[in-house]
Amino acid sequence: MNSPQTVATATNTGDLPGITTIVVGASRGLGRGIARAFAGAGAPVVAVARTGPALAELATTSANIRTELADAADPAVARRLLDQYQPAVLILVAGANPVMRPLQHQTWETFSVNWHADVKIAFTWLREALLQPLRPGSRVVVISSGAAINGSPASGGYAGSKATQRFIAGYAQDESRRAGLGITVTAVMPRMSPSGDVGRRGIRAYAARTGQTEEAYLKQLGDVWTPEMAGSALVDLVRADPAVTAPGYLLTAAGLQKLP
Repeated sequence: MNSPQTVATATNTGDLPGITTIVVGASRGLGRGIARAFAGAGAPVVAVARTGPALAELATTSANIRTELADAADPAVARRLLDQYQPAVLILVAGANPVMRPLQHQTWETFSVNWHADVKIAFTWLREALLQPLRPGSRVVVISSGAAINGSPASGGYAGSKATQRFIAGYAQDESRRAGLGITVTAVMPRMSPSGDVGRRGIRAYAARTGQTEEAYLKQLGDVWTPEMAGSALVDLVRADPAVTAPGYLLTAAGLQKLP
């Protein structure tokens, strides 16, 4: 297997003017970091989430950020916002917090929560992006998870749902190519980090599962990405030539690494 190739993460401020960017799931953690990074690079950002106070606070951080309080899993919302804003960049971060229990202590309802949120959101927005379609040259980034590669036995259907998001992104890229739409679709899989709710829940659950303190478990993870690092990396990914953009990347503290 070839070693992953790292994409640089330095951001040149102000070089994305007019590049309208919709960030779905922008109110906290990774989504918030991405929204702020694109706004800092000059892009008009439409931040979509269901949490009004967090969105309102985010809007105060940059004049380039406007907000949309909406349920991202609703197909009508995806259709309306894509039609209204005609984004050049669409980044899908939104999803549900997994229920952290071993398989035998899950119910189907707790096991499938991420299928009804994360997978549905990816399917819904990618479907609408292809049907409208987005303009040629548009970029879509689906934020999956490192669990799609490594598994996650204490989080029910989470790992499978994130792997399915990666598959769906690949399917959408194929359909864009077949129809000559010129839309580039990429999946990004962040490694576990305490910078978001899902990561913190995972660290807590796996520390308990292995009999460690949370501090000890976190230490063994080594350097972890922050929302600021992730936002910078995503800006560079969107700035890069689509011809050299990989179908999938692993997100670490060192930046984005192309997956084979």
